[in-house]
Amino acid sequence: MMDIEIIPRTLHFKQPAGTSRGVYTTHNVWYLAISENSKTGYGECAPLSQLSCDDVPDYETKLQQACRETIKENKIPYELLRDYPSILFGLESAMQYLKTNSPRLWDTPFSRGEAGIPINGLIWMGSKETMLQQIEKKMSVGFRCIKLKIGAINFEDELSLLSYIRKHYSSKDIELRVDANGAFSPQEALRNLEKLAALDIHSIEQPIRAGQWKEMAELCSSTPLPIALDEELIGLNTDEKKRQMLNEIHPQYIILKPTLHGAICGVKTWIKEAESLNIGWWITSALESNVGLNAIAQFCAMLHPSMPQGLGTGMLFTDNVDFPLEIRKDCLWYDIEKEKKWKLALTNKY
Repeated sequence: MMDIEIIPRTLHFKQPAGTSRGVYTTHNVWYLAISENSKTGYGECAPLSQLSCDDVPDYETKLQQACRETIKENKIPYELLRDYPSILFGLESAMQYLKTNSPRLWDTPFSRGEAGIPINGLIWMGSKETMLQQIEKKMSVGFRCIKLKIGAINFEDELSLLSYIRKHYSSKDIELRVDANGAFSPQEALRNLEKLAALDIHSIEQPIRAGQWKEMAELCSSTPLPIALDEELIGLNTDEKKRQMLNEIHPQYIILKPTLHGAICGVKTWIKEAESLNIGWWITSALESNVGLNAIAQFCAMLHPSMPQGLGTGMLFTDNVDFPLEIRKDCLWYDIEKEKKWKLALTNKY
């Protein structure tokens, strides 16, 4: 008989994680341990405070209800959880883990330790000096794609940081991505994008606040550099809504986070709809610990991504869960040698 244990945890960031919405110092997550026939599978439910569509006061009650329904029906209640992507993702991950009885959720060159997944190096918001130190550290260890969170300090200071990189490294040496998290107003956005385009930026994520479809569509049609949507996807949990938004705005890229954007099943739909419109995509973690990051990376590897993904956020916590994942230069690897000696410990007190 199936059993599901819910294991709540509060994770602590090694350093404050700054975004245009504020600063995260802790992150509440719920691990799932699904047991059946002497096997156990693990998943992570990690809604982001003030951002996820399922960041609701009765979240744990809804999670308990979803687990009871899963046990009763011996399958995931997808329709019940359409508006709870983080719960759905946790259950999907744990069920796939249970199926394989291994953290190697699918058989790929990544899961066999034969190939890494190229990722971007993430630079958190902070003072100009702090951000510069982060940039130099990422570049020194071999990153060739760097993503900077912008919008928290003076925009001219952020431009000077980007200019500093471009003076020393061309776009052939370093790909630069920026994430505004909706920090620009519609009135200033195009002017700011023109300044960024002069620095040969690969793309900008969510330049204006989500929900302004008309303004975003106008921006995407006239932008001098590619726009990638992120927060815009949150809460669009039906195929019809996904299709409507992509058709109306028609961005150059979408960024897919299973915890936020419909879990694994929802991300598959996003990809199908985007590719039908020649819209590019890549996959990113959303501050999950290594349990969630492993599931996202294992799924991502199945899709054979052609550009750097955003899978470098699993090492952010002082009390992270150990997993056989390792960043080597600018790639995330599944470490087979580490797996041989590895033992998952979710129930230990940190």
